[in-house]
Formats: sequence, C-alpha cells, structure tokens
Amino acid sequence: MGHQAPKGTRDFYPDDLAVLRYIENAWRSASINAGFQEIQGPTFEHLDLYTIKSGEGIVNELFSFKRSGGDVDYALRPEFTPTLARMAAAKGRSLAVPTKWFAISNHFRAERPQRGRLREFTQWNVDMLGIDDPAADAEIIATAIHALTALGLTSKDIVVRISHREVVVKMLKDAGVVEEQIDIALSILDKREKMTPDAFAEITSKHGLKPDVFAQFDTDLSIQHEELTSLKKELNAWGIQDWCTFDFNIVRGLAYYTGIVFEIHERSGAERAIAGGGRYNKLVEMFNGPKIPAAGFGMGDVVLSLVLKDKGLLSRGETYLSEPEVFVVSASDEGDAIIASIISELRINGIHARRSYKSTRNVGKLLTEAGKTKSRLVIILGKELKQNKVVVKNMENGEQHEILKEDLLTYINS
Repeated sequence: MGHQAPKGTRDFYPDDLAVLRYIENAWRSASINAGFQEIQGPTFEHLDLYTIKSGEGIVNELFSFKRSGGDVDYALRPEFTPTLARMAAAKGRSLAVPTKWFAISNHFRAERPQRGRLREFTQWNVDMLGIDDPAADAEIIATAIHALTALGLTSKDIVVRISHREVVVKMLKDAGVVEEQIDIALSILDKREKMTPDAFAEITSKHGLKPDVFAQFDTDLSIQHEELTSLKKELNAWGIQDWCTFDFNIVRGLAYYTGIVFEIHERSGAERAIAGGGRYNKLVEMFNGPKIPAAGFGMGDVVLSLVLKDKGLLSRGETYLSEPEVFVVSASDEGDAIIASIISELRINGIHARRSYKSTRNVGKLLTEAGKTKSRLVIILGKELKQNKVVVKNMENGEQHEILKEDLLTYINS
C-alpha cells in the first residue's frame, strides 16, 4: 500500500481546492464589506494558551508537542479565539474602538473523525472588540448571514439559534440546580441534542440531576431580558429576523462565553452546527490585557460544504477555476520558436494566458483544446508568421483576424 493522508485530513486536488477557495472568497468578501480587517496568527501556540481558559483536561483534545530537547509545550491551534485574545492583549489600550478583525485559517483537533468533524479543517473567525452592546452582536450575526446568502443559502435553509448564558443559568437555578452543579448542567445541556435518550438519562443520573430540569428548554418561552429584547430590535433593523430564533437549548460549551450566544444550523437539523459564537467580555482580560468587551463567531468549511452540496449549491470544482483570457497555440515551426516569448509578454502585461503543449499542428484539434479552457481569444501561431502576422480568433462569436505580431498586445487590450 502507498502512503495515505492521515485519518481526519484531506488532500485538495485543483478542483477540490477551487471549491474551498470559492467558500473562502464568500467569507472574505462578507468580512471586508462589513469593515473587518484580516489578521493571522501562528499555526501553533504555547499549550498554556488553551489550558488557561479550559483547564488541563483540554490537552487530550489537542495535538500537543514539545520541541526536541526543549522544555516548552506547544499545541496546534484548535480554534482562533485564544490567539485573537492574546493578540488583542498585546495591543492593550492602543486598540481602536471598535476593533474589527477576521481570520481564515487551518485548525486541528485530536479527536475521532466523523461526519462534519475532521482533525484538520478551515475556519472563518469574525470578532468585534470594544463595544458592549447587542448592536455589535447583531452585526456579527448579519456578517455571517451575508456570507451564507452569497453562497446561495436562504432563511428557509438556515436558522440562527440565539440564547443567553445568564438566562440559561437562571433557568437552571430556578429549577433547583445548585451553584456547584451549574457547570456540569451547562455541559449536559450543550451536548443533549447529540445524545441518545438512554445516554442522557445515564449522565443526568450520574451527576444527580433530574431530567425534568432540562424539560423546560423544550418549550417556547417568552423571556424578558434587556439584552435579548435589544438584540431582537437590532436583528429587525438588519432585516435578518427571519433567519433567527431564540432557543435556550443553546449554551455553547466553551466557558469563556459571558452573555449572548448563538449557533447557526441547517433547518432540518441533519448536520452539526455550521457556526457558533457569542459574547466573551472577559477573555482578553484573562490574558493580562485590558478589560475589553468582545463578540465573535467561528464557521468551519466542513459542515458548510455538506450543507451546500445537499442543497445543490456547489458546482464541480472546475467551475470555480480561473478561466484564461487568451490561449496560445502553435501550428508551425516558426510558432514553436516564439510561443514562449508571446506567452511571457502577455503574462508580464497582466493577461491570463495559457498555451497548448500538444505537438499536433492540426488547428481544429488545437481549437478544441482551447475551447475546453473557455478562453475568450485564441492566438494561432501559423504560416502567417512569415508575414510577421498572427491569427486571433474570438471564441465567443467565431470571428478571426490577422494581426501584426507587434500589435498583438494592443489588439487584445482593446
């Protein structure tokens, strides 16, 4: 057997990578159009960047390592938010208000691969720092929706499920959950939808929690909460209210969330969450930075790709490959001698030009090859070169003209 890619990773051939770049372009365009600036951090961080906020237990979920002969532990990044918080803390009070950052980067998780969850994946992160107001949360959600809209999805396909950590904690306490059990209750609620009834009954019993504590989250509740009321008005202002619903089953598993939280799902619930995020007003402070309110989300490419394919919204990868403007073919010895210089001049002048590598002089076959690239123009280097001319064929209307070789660039640009 030959070597294979590690389990839970992917090889991207040109068509595959073109699909990923198509998704990334939608992410990047939505970010830039909303005024977010792109940042990037290292692929690996010091291990304690993750244990500070999540405890030592997270180490089993990471690809961690120690440099040979060194005494410092590192880990491949499983998410971007801790890196963002570290970078924000380093800037301190010099951060603009608001600071709007986004990143598109690879992440790694040392866990069992399954549908919608791989060990290496690409994730889009969008964060706004400096504004502690539901208006910022609404803009964050709107930015995610704008990218999904660009990819062809609608509110009939996607739902944003919004909750609030403080509200959920109060509901649990009102149902009799004591302070010491709140964290485990939140963890169970976060995972409940992914558990079988038997597994759910077993884990609640194990921790001394009554199943009916969680039954209240299955009913439609009218919760009066200042931030959620304000958020609802902002969602209406953004015109995205049809995408959103309030659902207090959503708590997000990461403990650094402090207020509004949300997850983006395909409406049928057939897949894992497409994205998740919320407010984390204390995270930058945890990394010795100033107290900076912040909100953001992460959206991975794996589940999103599955949803887009299921909805028939992803074409074959070749559809997203860049098409050349000009295709150059040689049908003569004279053409063979100058094809490289012709191609070079075109490319130096910013024209996307490709060439045929076939040895045939059959112009019909060469034009068939050119047609498959969807080039607008074909330059034929044939017998006309004896008069210092080349043939330019317009593949859109079938017209062709003989052009002096030195006028070729001017003709193409015109």
